Amino acid sequence: MLLESGELLPQVDIAYDTFGELNAAKDNVVWVCHALTANSDVADWWPHTVEQGRFLDPTRYFIVCANFLGSHYGTTSPLSVNPTTGEKYYYDFPRITVRDMVRCHQLLAQALGVERVKMLIGSSIGGFQCMEWAIMEPEFMENLVLIATTTCSEPWAAAFNESQRMAIRLDRSWGERRDDAGLDGMAVARSIALISYRGGAAYNATQQEVDGGEDASFERRAHSYQQYQGEKLRRRFNAMSYYRLSEAVDSHNIGRGRGGIAAALKMIKARTLVVAITSDILFPPEAHTPLREHIAGAEYHLIESEFGHDGFLVEHEKLNRIITNFIN
Repeated sequence: MLLESGELLPQVDIAYDTFGELNAAKDNVVWVCHALTANSDVADWWPHTVEQGRFLDPTRYFIVCANFLGSHYGTTSPLSVNPTTGEKYYYDFPRITVRDMVRCHQLLAQALGVERVKMLIGSSIGGFQCMEWAIMEPEFMENLVLIATTTCSEPWAAAFNESQRMAIRLDRSWGERRDDAGLDGMAVARSIALISYRGGAAYNATQQEVDGGEDASFERRAHSYQQYQGEKLRRRFNAMSYYRLSEAVDSHNIGRGRGGIAAALKMIKARTLVVAITSDILFPPEAHTPLREHIAGAEYHLIESEFGHDGFLVEHEKLNRIITNFIN
């Protein structure tokens, strides 16, 4: 597979999950593009969505989700073996872009015989992929759903990502050619990321102390929460994948090579739904304005939530009402 950078991946493996059955007309496909550290098992990371009566209803739809390029949950990543050398890529794994991820999805769609989908849906970097796909292959999707996402990575988001990479680079094991290199640094990186995912309102609502005693306490509930979330990712993800994927996020700009963002969005032909979250500080409501203004006929909804960017995971009831009304 030839990457945007000009580098070549001689072999690409793609992990994917499906739910439900493809109907005879092959017109009930729903394709989900996942977010940064998720996987192809949508039911695992997007609670109460892959259920009867929900917008990912497996009794109605044939649902496909592919693990994207660079993630170590089964698709070719830094932990994969480079067939040219016979050894794992590790730090030699090339930089990738969101467009490279989409080209992988297109390869899978061709292999599955999926020529058109009823709905293409994604949140956060999943939304990045959906936008790119809708521009690269406008006839592929009938409906497009973009949630808590943006047309390009702004300096605010890129600053968070660079701080995370700095934490990984400071890990003493970073640079060693072993699977667990950089994991302590990645745990710190995740704690940094979580601040951007949740924001002040969510932390103040969920991490308040229980009043008690008159002595000063130097241990806070928020401290243990940060440590827990860092350790949780440390146990399930890989630092080299995390590093490369954060770079892919920073490279995101749908207007690149297309005459700008407005011109790129005008290429989208799918009936489009855009959903933003009031307290999202990573991709705030105003970041969705170009989507509203330049995608013809786009429908827009703003979800009231205290849970910031992570609202797309938490507010599944509100999302379900909006998306089922749209798709029906």
